[in-house]
Amino acid sequence: MTTQAAFAHALLNPELPCPGGLTTWNGSDPTSRFTVYRNNVMVSLIDALADTYPVVQTLVGEAFFRAMSRVFAQSNPPRSAVMAYYGREFADFIASFPPAASVPYLADVARLEMARVLAYHAADAVPIHLEVLQAALADPEQLMSLRLVLHPSVHVLPSKFAIFSIWAAHQGEVCLSSVDPDVAQTVLVYRAALDVESMELAKASAAFVSAIQTGQPLLEAAQTASSSDPEFDLTNALAQLLRLQLITHFNTGDTHHGHTH
Repeated sequence: MTTQAAFAHALLNPELPCPGGLTTWNGSDPTSRFTVYRNNVMVSLIDALADTYPVVQTLVGEAFFRAMSRVFAQSNPPRSAVMAYYGREFADFIASFPPAASVPYLADVARLEMARVLAYHAADAVPIHLEVLQAALADPEQLMSLRLVLHPSVHVLPSKFAIFSIWAAHQGEVCLSSVDPDVAQTVLVYRAALDVESMELAKASAAFVSAIQTGQPLLEAAQTASSSDPEFDLTNALAQLLRLQLITHFNTGDTHHGHTH
């Protein structure tokens, strides 16, 4: 292990001794200085997680959250200088963290909170002109191979739990006492201008959006949605995406040429 790697390893593991060879500019004890630095680094990582996952912290309480975050941070150092993305693996960690098992929806709430962070930092994209899409939909030749492209901020999060209602209750939008956490919900997360929005999606609509994101042609995506709900209405689904300005362009055939206007 290199000196740099040993330093980094000891920095996140309080059980390890201060790395050898350290000196201080004023001759003070390097062990004490390293201990202070190690504590400051850990506190900063935990604070970063608390900023990203405020609802998760509220659900389990600050003391439990910080203890859980400390365990996570010790084995998950930052991989980027952009701390906004720190903790992308936190939801998976929560799902496998035995002490959190008593709150079974906690990991999915964490996924929702991270999706909102990712949506906020997603690239900008101009919504498609309605007339352009209407022309493509009216052309039978284009329609058969039409693939829609959605805004980069769009995320679809299915859950066995009422994660949207739980999250919304902590924003003061619904009463928490009225929420049944065992009701399955799927959430659509997207950015409108500078505001990140979250809304519940019907099962078929969620299947439709997810199919589009995987590159399925429009009609195939509609079939995928219809298989989950025969009452799926393609016209209403497209109208919703257009109203939310989430369609940015489309591709036809194998050329992957984007059409926006």
